[in-house]
Amino acid sequence: MKNVCVFLAPGFEEIEALTAVDYLRRAGQSVTTVSVPSADSDEISSVVTGAHGIPVIADSVLKDFISDLGDSLPDAVYCPGGMPGASNLAASEDVLSLIKKCSDNGKLVCAMCAAPAVVISKTGVLSGKKWTCYPGMNENLAEYCGDKNSADELTAGSRHIENIPFVFDSNLLTGRGPGTAEEFSMKLVELLTDSVTAKKIHDGSCQR
Repeated sequence: MKNVCVFLAPGFEEIEALTAVDYLRRAGQSVTTVSVPSADSDEISSVVTGAHGIPVIADSVLKDFISDLGDSLPDAVYCPGGMPGASNLAASEDVLSLIKKCSDNGKLVCAMCAAPAVVISKTGVLSGKKWTCYPGMNENLAEYCGDKNSADELTAGSRHIENIPFVFDSNLLTGRGPGTAEEFSMKLVELLTDSVTAKKIHDGSCQR
């Protein structure tokens, strides 16, 4: 069983977040949804409201989750997209630090939609890798990273791929948007388990 952390910040994309949580739990993996506060607030709440007004009760709040981890790391971290959800994740130094630590230690880093550009770009994890995101957001990396020089440094050697549901490169899995959440999530299941488990869930849930 693998341990997976799914970050939920106010304004997260519900389809992207919960599709992954659902399929991973069907696959018998240990998934912890972690509440991350808004960028402009220190309020700590286990209830996080998504981009379409759907409230979700997270398993843990960020402060407690980081404390409970200690020196250990989850096997995978996942940042769903949605705005301002992705911006709220990008404003958290704890989130960015954990993503970078996981990547540096060969753990799986996953992000969809806005999150690859808005969040992952700031960590340097895109550097040297192929990736995808919501159409057009790859053109605003200077804004997300602070300035053009920072963006060029943090994403050096990376290549954005268009018109594809997801891209897996090394230990980085990125997805395009809400409509690709099912395919992205099933790839995540396959990576953390195996193709047999993924096919069982695929067939059992009547996927396309």
